[in-house]
Amino acid sequence: MKKFFLYITLFFSLLVCAQNEQLAQHYFDKGDFEKALISYQELVKSQPNNWVFLQKTVECYQQLKQFDKAENAIQEQLNKYRQASSLVELGYNFQLQKDDAKANKYYEQALDRIKKNTSEVYGVAAAFEKKVLVDLALQAYEMANAIDPKFNFNFQMAILYGQKGNTDKMIEKFLEESFTNKQNLYIIQNQLSRFLSEDNNLAFNESLRKALVLQSQKNQDIFWNQFLSWFYVQQKEYGKAFVQEKAIYKRNPETFSNIVNLGKMAIDEDIQDAASEILTFVLENTQDMNLQIQARFYLMEMKINSGLEATFPAIETELDQLIKQYGIGPNTIEIQILQAHFLTFKRNNPEAGKTILKKALELPLNQYQAADAKMELADIFLFEEKFNQALLYYSQIEEDIKNDVIGHEASLKAAKTSYFKADFVWAQKQFKELKSASTQLIANDALEYFLLINDNTAADSTLTALKDFSRADYLLYQNKNQEALTQFQKILTNYKGNEIESITCYRLGKTFEKLGDYQSALSQYKTIIDQHEDGIYIDEALYFSAEIYNKKLIDVEKAKALYEQIVFHHEDSIYFIDSRKKFRQLRGDTNL
Repeated sequence: MKKFFLYITLFFSLLVCAQNEQLAQHYFDKGDFEKALISYQELVKSQPNNWVFLQKTVECYQQLKQFDKAENAIQEQLNKYRQASSLVELGYNFQLQKDDAKANKYYEQALDRIKKNTSEVYGVAAAFEKKVLVDLALQAYEMANAIDPKFNFNFQMAILYGQKGNTDKMIEKFLEESFTNKQNLYIIQNQLSRFLSEDNNLAFNESLRKALVLQSQKNQDIFWNQFLSWFYVQQKEYGKAFVQEKAIYKRNPETFSNIVNLGKMAIDEDIQDAASEILTFVLENTQDMNLQIQARFYLMEMKINSGLEATFPAIETELDQLIKQYGIGPNTIEIQILQAHFLTFKRNNPEAGKTILKKALELPLNQYQAADAKMELADIFLFEEKFNQALLYYSQIEEDIKNDVIGHEASLKAAKTSYFKADFVWAQKQFKELKSASTQLIANDALEYFLLINDNTAADSTLTALKDFSRADYLLYQNKNQEALTQFQKILTNYKGNEIESITCYRLGKTFEKLGDYQSALSQYKTIIDQHEDGIYIDEALYFSAEIYNKKLIDVEKAKALYEQIVFHHEDSIYFIDSRKKFRQLRGDTNL
């Protein structure tokens, strides 16, 4: 019983202490330093050896300009614990009083303690860092390194150089640390990527590139080729990254999967020349069947997405040959799904697509492979306007793989199915839930449809325009582009000036782009720019117009002017970062 009551008493003592600490911190954060001081003094009485409470007490004194009391408290700590960091605290207390001579005296004493005992560097440097005395913190680290070269403070010093804006020294220290302690590479690359993505840091990109090239020339270790490949991927320069990956492969033939992944990145960024070169290299140099299948799949997918109708018979034959070459099994499931999609959406043969997928689902697939096959089967049922059967399969995926990207994708497709059915109430509820999805693309897509339904429901209680629009969207889904164009153009005629007009222009623009009619696409985007500049599709209209001029019509000046509008007037756009980079490239600011 005595032990029981002892435990109870101890528990409540800890609970009260925790509550008092929260209250003290609350007062401190609010700037009510008098109340905070009283609370921390009480805490020090109950826990006289708690360094945090002692330090907070000193900070309260300093905030209240009671520097003498702060000095006495720090001196008491110094006498009791003999820690060199307390000398930094004394110096800082005088610095707050603008007595630089006394402040520097104590700072020098703290640094001298490192000379006598190098392990003091940890406390001294940390104290300087906390007070944002960056130069003195660097001096402490450098002093310890000079005394004992076994010390390694590259990472800490790199961070401090970054704070000073000395990015060249920061890069030097980070690269030195990454090579010395390769387990820290990802942490260092994350730090560097923050600078690569910040505004007005194009000079940093070039400095990092030069430093990496210099290291690779000085040291033939493939580590530097890998680092350079990472850098070029951050810049989306996949051709240059490929040069590094080939150099790595020559010395380590086991690295083919990295090259395949690089090809996939190039496809995702629509850099087809680089993607084709990379994946062709894979096919020419590997005997690994799984890598061959993966490379063939990516090349085939790219060919389908960019191919004209005249090429479809040849593509169909090539898909048949791939299946014959590699067989029907779990390892070729991606090619089987691609074949089913092609036959349905490009060759208008959904029965053949369903047959392929139903046979595939009889194979010993893993959970994710089965989900991919079911997703494509649901897509085909949706293509056939068999909405309920599509919803059944989407629901199965949602149930089988909850809280996963593919589960969220199935939820989004189910919501779109309800939208195509003109069941806007249910679709709106689903889109609302998906707006907060962890995957940004799904969240953005859900938000677009949520706003579409929400805005047009408020503007038209009969939902006539929205029903016509969802029907046109469904025709696009079925790849019936000409019929969709006719439907969208009718909407513009019948509902001119209505809420639905701007998004209809946007859909028309994207459809004309898909068909290669770039002047008609530009005309639709110009309508949005001229007549709907306050609408939510203005940044899309500007960006996709710029992309057409930049990539298709090769009119640099017009592209540059459109990117510039996004940079200076639409900083919150999802196209802002890409536009800024392309604007600077076209302006010739830097060698990215």
